[in-house]
Amino acid sequence: MIPVAALSKACTNKHINTKKNTEGTKIAFVRLKIIDNKTRRMKAITLLQPQKIVFGTGCIQTLVDDYQKMGLQRLFVLTAPPILPLIEASLTTLRAAGISIETYQDIVAEPTVNDFKKIFEKARAFGADSVVGIGGGSVLDLTKLVAAFINSDQQAEDCFGTGFIKQKGLWFACLPTTAGTGSEVSPNAILLDERDHLKKGIVSPYLIADAAYVDPQLTWTVPAKVTADTGMDALTHCIEAYTNKFAHPSVDIYALKGIQLIAANLERSVKDGKDVEAREALAFGSLYGGLCLGPVNTAAVHALSYPLGGEFHIPHGLSNAILLPSVMKFNMPANIKRHAEVALALGCHPGKNDEETAQRGVDFIYCLAAAVGIPDKLTALGIPQTAVDGMAKAAMQVQRLLKNNPREVTEQDAREIYNSLY
Repeated sequence: MIPVAALSKACTNKHINTKKNTEGTKIAFVRLKIIDNKTRRMKAITLLQPQKIVFGTGCIQTLVDDYQKMGLQRLFVLTAPPILPLIEASLTTLRAAGISIETYQDIVAEPTVNDFKKIFEKARAFGADSVVGIGGGSVLDLTKLVAAFINSDQQAEDCFGTGFIKQKGLWFACLPTTAGTGSEVSPNAILLDERDHLKKGIVSPYLIADAAYVDPQLTWTVPAKVTADTGMDALTHCIEAYTNKFAHPSVDIYALKGIQLIAANLERSVKDGKDVEAREALAFGSLYGGLCLGPVNTAAVHALSYPLGGEFHIPHGLSNAILLPSVMKFNMPANIKRHAEVALALGCHPGKNDEETAQRGVDFIYCLAAAVGIPDKLTALGIPQTAVDGMAKAAMQVQRLLKNNPREVTEQDAREIYNSLY
């Protein structure tokens, strides 16, 4: 629940409903068809998800139990130094069972193609037969790629885009330590391509984890700033999935519930990292956002954020967070009703019409971002206004995501959105 008193320090929005939302979910593989109202034809969607998704505080033990039953012997673990104390007991148990484990922890934020290749070679030299990633989005994305390419004759840089990986790789599992990227259940992996300083995505069914273990306890020690950035990233996933051109009722249920959970629990988690109830709800909301990424994906917020990460190395979640309200404001005319429904999911009271309600949603995002410490100017990130033209050109290359946006984004539109943040 977002404390109204805290938000009132950041803005004067009077339309915040702080009703708490909690709900379980059943996760499955399903293919659904609905009527497209414009064409009256059946519209198909495919939801591809991990064979096993486990959610709950302490569920890392389930990974340990599951792994010992599979007969795998050489486990390559990708993680980060702050995480090691949280997982050492689990790794010790596996080693005692005769499992050989190689741990790699020198992972940088926003990894490049060359960063991936160094890790990949270490995993190959170790002779890994399985891979587990325990960390934030970068760790999980690298985990997917190591598993996919370790026994392949393909190169990662030749697979940017959708559907270019030829075959399934090693068994792998993902355990997120941030409530943000949703990478543990998505078919996406992002790398920075040094050739043009642009972040690019590899999307494939073969990048869907065999198992995902979402243990909110692993997020308890995440710093407040990272909690804020990644939480806003998760919220962006849900909002963009619900409002984009390819939104679908089978994904809407994830998107709306994710919006509710994150909006009601992000500030609590930022203010008190040991607030177990808020941390669990935030992790659940992030999981919902991740489940939106494969079948529907994101749109202009993510496309415009890529140049911030590629050229200026701004963390992915922060890039999205600062852009989200401006892009929502730009997109509103394309689908007022959907944006009004987002506002209601955020907890805003309805206005006299959909347009007023939708605007309250945008106002809420501005307030929430301020309350959790997100800056509202690109200058605060060290990005000069002289960089706008170059960023706009770079963003236009991310058509994989821009094609999903409910409103066409031209290069001039991109410039204006960036310029509105100065």
